[in-house]
Amino acid sequence: MFHPGRTLRALLPPLVAGLALTALPAQSATAASTLTNGGFENDGSGTATPAGWSEHGDTAASYTESGGRDGGHRLSHWSSSAYKVETYQRLSGLAGGDYRLTAWVRSGGGQNAAYLALKNCGGAEQRTDLPVSDTGWIRIVVPVHVTGGRCTVGVTSDANAGDWINVDDLTLTRGTSGLPVKGADISSLPKSEARGGVYRTASGTAGDPVAILRSAGMNYARLKVWVDPADGYNDKAHVLALAKRIKAQGMKLLVDFHYSDSWADPGKQNKPAAWAGHGYEQLKKDVHDHTYDVLDALKRQGTTADMVQVGNEINGGTLWDEGSTDNWPQLAGLLNSGYDAVKAVSPSTVTALHLAEGGDLDGTRWWFDNAVSHGVRFDAIGLSYYGYWHGTLHDFQTTLDDAAGRYGKPVFVAETAYPFRLDSEDGLENIIDLDTELVPGYPASPTGQTRWMNDVASIVEAVPNGRGLGVFYWEATWTARAGNGWDPADPSSGNGWENQALFGYDDRVLPATAWFRHR
Repeated sequence: MFHPGRTLRALLPPLVAGLALTALPAQSATAASTLTNGGFENDGSGTATPAGWSEHGDTAASYTESGGRDGGHRLSHWSSSAYKVETYQRLSGLAGGDYRLTAWVRSGGGQNAAYLALKNCGGAEQRTDLPVSDTGWIRIVVPVHVTGGRCTVGVTSDANAGDWINVDDLTLTRGTSGLPVKGADISSLPKSEARGGVYRTASGTAGDPVAILRSAGMNYARLKVWVDPADGYNDKAHVLALAKRIKAQGMKLLVDFHYSDSWADPGKQNKPAAWAGHGYEQLKKDVHDHTYDVLDALKRQGTTADMVQVGNEINGGTLWDEGSTDNWPQLAGLLNSGYDAVKAVSPSTVTALHLAEGGDLDGTRWWFDNAVSHGVRFDAIGLSYYGYWHGTLHDFQTTLDDAAGRYGKPVFVAETAYPFRLDSEDGLENIIDLDTELVPGYPASPTGQTRWMNDVASIVEAVPNGRGLGVFYWEATWTARAGNGWDPADPSSGNGWENQALFGYDDRVLPATAWFRHR
């Protein structure tokens, strides 16, 4: 986790979607085995009902206009008054099996609902909400299993006056999608519980937070490891104990090695005190032995790590100065030493490299191009993506897709989060506590937090060729407890993150945990 200083992001003016046109009588629904006019190019601008499509509801709010993603035109929903409209197409003659709808979308946000749907396909309706993106196009997908040969493709808005969406380049092809990993970092939990932290179900019953999160749909937990932390937490012993609880709930385990006694991130990659003064060759041995020791102990107690991060947010390298990106040959040697230790314990464990700045295309390319050219071995790529620091959702998708394709590796969000309120429960100012710091379209509320997580998950789900592994929410259990602050060396330090946990100030699990049930 990287804590940069406060930044005020400029609010982008909403894109004007155009003027609503008077609707023509709805055409009869198509009956074809392929999607017709998915790019909305057949009729030109100003068509009230696009060829091949039908409309229901406030039909004047649905029309084509110029400004397609890669062609001349797009579908838009907009009206100067509140509206509900669906633009849909009925397909028949489909062979049974799995299908995936892909579309490129933009949205100014603010709607009660705005989504793509596949329904009447023989099973439960499947939906994907449109992320808020008022400039760059974002690709989303909707999977469905078709039986009975029929399926309806729908674009739906339940919107307030002035709300708008753009949709373009819809395709329906054979295939599936979903997220294997729906996880959270719960490293703060043991210390919180030791300081009296309580976790409750939505109805208010106190319970085991690991079980509460598992029942919400969480299937993977992430734990950081420090070498010799000042407070004794996030060390080998505590990781082993919490791993037992995680595996007992049937969840998988990601172990995040910081190779430090405290936080490692792009701003600091400090050696553990025990390794201070060690030269490069000794540091390689330190990395190998520490990694092997923790992972072997996990394996011996029956809780083998399923995934491992060799370093945390290592944009500038690790174990400075020897492992800085100013010296790529040495950084490569340190990272490969960690990789070798992971595989020596468990060859099937996925070994990941983790960068921050998940919307930084050029920086991510620079880093991994160097890693590949220096022979760094890895199985997966993890990116931190905090929307209030790391660029737009469009930037994030561009970077994620590029990393997956350029390096041929699965990708995942190693960290993301969003506030459900702005005020602080303890005495420390929250890291995000101003409206001006929020991502436009995502309020600091339980609803905004839920929408953020679902939309990030939808972007990972849409990574081409099935390379989107999933998402980890960062520090779901770090609620405000005296003595469980950010500084392990200072018991009086506060927690600037409790407004981004997945448990509220009343200790109850929050609605945003619904994202764990994302496909």
